[in-house]
Amino acid sequence: MKLASLKSGRDGHLVVVSKDLTRYSDASHIAPTLQAALDDWKVMAPKLQSLAQEIEVGSVPTERFHEHDCASPLPRAYQWADGSAYINHVELVRKARGAEVPESFYSDPLMYQGVSGSTLGPRDPIPLGDTAWGCDMEAEVCVITDDVPMGVSASDAADHIQLILICNDVSLRGLIPAELAKGFGFFQSKPPCAFSPVAVTPDELGDAWQDTLIHLPMHVDYRGEAFGRAEAGVDATFNMAQLVAHAAKTRPLVAGSIIGSGTVSNKGADGGAGKPVAEGGLGYSCIAEIRMIEKIASGEFKTPFMDIGDTVRIEMLDKSGHSIFGAIEQEVVSV
Repeated sequence: MKLASLKSGRDGHLVVVSKDLTRYSDASHIAPTLQAALDDWKVMAPKLQSLAQEIEVGSVPTERFHEHDCASPLPRAYQWADGSAYINHVELVRKARGAEVPESFYSDPLMYQGVSGSTLGPRDPIPLGDTAWGCDMEAEVCVITDDVPMGVSASDAADHIQLILICNDVSLRGLIPAELAKGFGFFQSKPPCAFSPVAVTPDELGDAWQDTLIHLPMHVDYRGEAFGRAEAGVDATFNMAQLVAHAAKTRPLVAGSIIGSGTVSNKGADGGAGKPVAEGGLGYSCIAEIRMIEKIASGEFKTPFMDIGDTVRIEMLDKSGHSIFGAIEQEVVSV
């Protein structure tokens, strides 16, 4: 099934959306919000699934679904923790500054705790106070969990993944070095991010969901042109269940926790750096990656970070070319 939160109050208004993203039915008689549904998921999920089936056969009233009416599926989440499943991205960033990747990164995932008390809707603008902050998009896959016990194994963690969505994890690259130099992690450099209009249950992905990874390309269009088509099921050092287990090593995760994959990133066909889409490659899911490749190749950055008025569109299509989660479409605006 596919679930969305229409903009209403702080936590949105839960609706069930048709498979083709054209219609929705109000789900408030089951649960007023997605968080309320997740709090009692074992009871609520079958009821929501039944409503989803009724939508498909036309046995319940529906209204036209408009993605721009959506907040993020969880407008404020109890937990938003972002990992780094695609170590290729980390390798490029470190190589550009002449640093090696510690061997532990290949067995012990990177993870930071992001802004969860507020998120951007999938069509909300990206507010930017200063272009010198180096605004960047990061296209990612995310999962939403039910209650996860502390110390859960990766194999058991897979059973706690109840919903899947995609994300634009906005980063302010110009602020990151000084923050990391303090030795206390990200804060100002990681503003609110945006999530897709709908979150879907794993069964909606069919055989594209394997080993808790989505085996489909992530479509990123920047300034109206194809920028990235990275394969989310390729070059992942960790899967989503492993990231959930990592997050829960020393603490339980409450229902409604969101865990991110980090920037989807692929190596090139020769095992080296990937090429731009315009050159026949799979491109990139963030600007930082192409800048690092430029730095490695020529000694200097050429592609600027996002400017006021720049647009980004992030979407994932099924094998028939239909949108799965709806699209994140955002414009950078001055504040």
